[in-house]
Amino acid sequence: MNKQSPFAREEVMEAYLDSLLKEPDDPNDVTARTAKLLEQASQFMAEDALAEPVAPAVEAKGKSTADVKVPEQQSVPVEHVATRVPERPVVSEEVSASEAQPEAPVRKLPLKDTLENRFQALFFEVAGLTLAVPLTTLGGIHQIEKIGPLFGKPDWFMGIMMHRESKLNVVDSAKWVMPEKYDENLAQSLNYRYLIMLGDSSWGLASERLVNTVTLTNADVKWRESTGKRPWLAGMVKEKMCALIDVEELISMLNKGLGSNDQTP
Repeated sequence: MNKQSPFAREEVMEAYLDSLLKEPDDPNDVTARTAKLLEQASQFMAEDALAEPVAPAVEAKGKSTADVKVPEQQSVPVEHVATRVPERPVVSEEVSASEAQPEAPVRKLPLKDTLENRFQALFFEVAGLTLAVPLTTLGGIHQIEKIGPLFGKPDWFMGIMMHRESKLNVVDSAKWVMPEKYDENLAQSLNYRYLIMLGDSSWGLASERLVNTVTLTNADVKWRESTGKRPWLAGMVKEKMCALIDVEELISMLNKGLGSNDQTP
């Protein structure tokens, strides 16, 4: 028996995303990397029976990548996107505490100011809600395999998934993004198939379906006008009625063990 998602109707989705935006606030070679991610995303979407075939015409950093074609359905297995997990620097024990000075905090620019006027985004679906990440901040896409749970973690932390030599942290996206709508019925209806990796981190968002890759302009997005609550929500893609994720802010919140509605320190 199919269970209706909390966003079965478009107007419900639009109202929900708009409410998130309006809630009062409390006081490498990018071109080549983008083309590679687009190609890998297209391969995954080609094998997803629920997604319609996509033939994206995109541009990246002034270079056309329109020659990246979505492969026709074939039996060739899809290769995973390699996720680069940064190594932790080894600090010598001989370095005194006074010498190991913390770096000064860097003022973060809003996502809008870090993107070109035209940029590509990957759209994916979680419990009927469509989310998007700019391709320049996408770390890769994996098919979800065995996940090992860890105790003492937030309830949205599904566990660790091994990929080659890397340990990937899997986030229950529905429980993290919309905890107020998460119940037993929703949990039973979820069918996570993909892991959307965030930047160079080891964090990944569980996804049910890859929807599309789209070229957007700044004008296509209803950007949030203030900071405070939900810094992970950069804005809403107006025509698609989908939330655009600020990956850097999201990674920061996950590292701190914060949920989507928690206040950042």
